[in-house]
Amino acid sequence: MRVLVKGAGVAGLAAAFELAARGAAVTVAETRHGLGGNASWFAGGMLAPWCERESAEQPVLDLGCGAADWWEATTPGQVTRAGTLVVAAPRDAGELDRFASRTSGHRRVDEDDIALLEPDLAGRFRRGLLFPDEGHLDPRQAMAALHDKLAAMGVEFHFSCDARHISGFDRHIDCTGMAAVDDRLRGVRGEMLILRTPEVSLSRPVRLLHPRFPLYAVPRTGHRFMIGATMIESQSGGPVTARSMMELLSAACGLHPTFGEAEIVEAGVGVRPAFPDNLPRVEVHGSTVAINGLYRHGFLLAPAMAHQAADLVFNQAGTKELAHETDGQWRSA
Repeated sequence: MRVLVKGAGVAGLAAAFELAARGAAVTVAETRHGLGGNASWFAGGMLAPWCERESAEQPVLDLGCGAADWWEATTPGQVTRAGTLVVAAPRDAGELDRFASRTSGHRRVDEDDIALLEPDLAGRFRRGLLFPDEGHLDPRQAMAALHDKLAAMGVEFHFSCDARHISGFDRHIDCTGMAAVDDRLRGVRGEMLILRTPEVSLSRPVRLLHPRFPLYAVPRTGHRFMIGATMIESQSGGPVTARSMMELLSAACGLHPTFGEAEIVEAGVGVRPAFPDNLPRVEVHGSTVAINGLYRHGFLLAPAMAHQAADLVFNQAGTKELAHETDGQWRSA
């Protein structure tokens, strides 16, 4: 079976792997010149289903629980399993209690526990929540590793390519995100910074709760930290605004004042595709399977959605055309 995957973001790469691993001859077509520049490129890379459950529906937790295992098996060495630490300033203790009440998979930690977990945060926070079973990865390194693995599996990549000019495939997987023709989708703009400072060290993602400016800091290599992220109802992919820059930097300094002396290595914007209920969908339209609406959960939910899409393709491989389904319901992974 020959399958064309449209889009080389995290959803497209994950779908390509699931299909190739089952024996399909896969080609990936991407309009950009190479990996990068899409919403996946500006992601935090947090594999944090329990933390996300605080503001997301139950399916995000159910389908995201296996993400860290999938990424570790598919791209060995890319996942760090050190959990997630959630903290709040004493004046925002109510935010911490509210967060805890809306999710599970955590244990409460006190000031001494926080100092043991993250020595550089010693004395800064009295209480927190540790989600020990969560993990994180560097999205750019993980995408590059997955691309290399797919190429070694025989997957063909065509960059700077309009998929409309490619023919001869039995099935198509549409992973084009905001570029897809779907009036139900809306853009949710997320802005992020990458700061560099050797004066701060973190072992795991840290989320700082605040009633107005919540923030997460994700450690990366080379003394770098991804600081994010705003959520703005907008499809604009323009540069980071002055307001967002100030809010992100102010919140970062609230986590640790040394971030005020950090180098701003990069400021970026990703526009995440979302359906009205903020839940993704795997849908079938003729011979095309569409994966879209991953919202802010791209790396967390792409493995499960790719698995569902591959199931649809191979379960219907003996029929002339895939059944038409637009109910938008989640499928069990």
